Amino acid sequence: MRIDHVHLSRLDLNLLVALDALLTERSVTRAAGRIGISQSAMSHALARLRATFSDELLTRSADGMRPTPRALTLSAPVQAALSQIQQITASPAAFDPATADLTFTLGIPDSTEVLLMPTLIAHLQAVAPGVKLLLHTIDRNRILDDLDTGRVDLGIGVFEQGQTHHKRRILNKESYLCIFNSELLGVSAPISLDDYLRFPHLLTSLVESAHGVVDDALAKIGRTRVIALTSPRFAVMPFVVRQAPVIATMHARLARFFAESMDLTVSPAPIALPDVAISMIWHSSNDDVPSQRWLRDTIVKLRKSDQRPRIGTVET
Repeated sequence: MRIDHVHLSRLDLNLLVALDALLTERSVTRAAGRIGISQSAMSHALARLRATFSDELLTRSADGMRPTPRALTLSAPVQAALSQIQQITASPAAFDPATADLTFTLGIPDSTEVLLMPTLIAHLQAVAPGVKLLLHTIDRNRILDDLDTGRVDLGIGVFEQGQTHHKRRILNKESYLCIFNSELLGVSAPISLDDYLRFPHLLTSLVESAHGVVDDALAKIGRTRVIALTSPRFAVMPFVVRQAPVIATMHARLARFFAESMDLTVSPAPIALPDVAISMIWHSSNDDVPSQRWLRDTIVKLRKSDQRPRIGTVET
């Protein structure tokens, strides 16, 4: 898009800083404190912003100041613009993992913690002992908001959504295996469809839904299954499978990991299940940040290592 220099010359770019603070804090007082100006100066900035955008931007409500629909559409673009300006004006900072002291926040499901964290933490302790990780349970319904607000630096999971200011990189494709205690079920691999449906199932779902890809596949052949337990926590499933006559269907690498650790049996699922893509997703403003790029590259390198299983989750 061609830059309109005349139009931009009439705009005080400091107003965008004020707008970002106001939309983040949703309080004139807190926004003023955030950027180090007086409350009256911030009130004046809000008045100028309202005139510039011909919109109230923030309105008073019982629980504080509420952004207008117009303000909500401005939030992400303003953050992206300010981030780009900051990168342009800031001195390039070299990133040295050995001396870095910082925390990355990741949005990941617990199955990724099981498979990725042991290797990643061991690697960090060896090459970047000052780098720490703060993990949040992934919520695919709000991951984009978490990235836009900076609550999360990086998401890992099954992501098909995203906007132009989000970046996504596929890590791997995942297939499925079912896992069970062969002694309790009295069956061995490969399990037949009739045996597969004769026993209750465990469903792992991150979206509070008692329906997964297995149910979609069964519906295509006119069959159904009984679901004994639905849980968002993948790591609990092998403990249930070990003690109860039930079946769980999960990604192949995760199933093999649990089976080897807990003496369980794995078998190909007796129905056709589609592979899924496991991705990393991040805000484009972090695309060229050296530390963020180093973290993403590190995860990719560990994924490619033959000594670690592939990562990923999906509702099954």
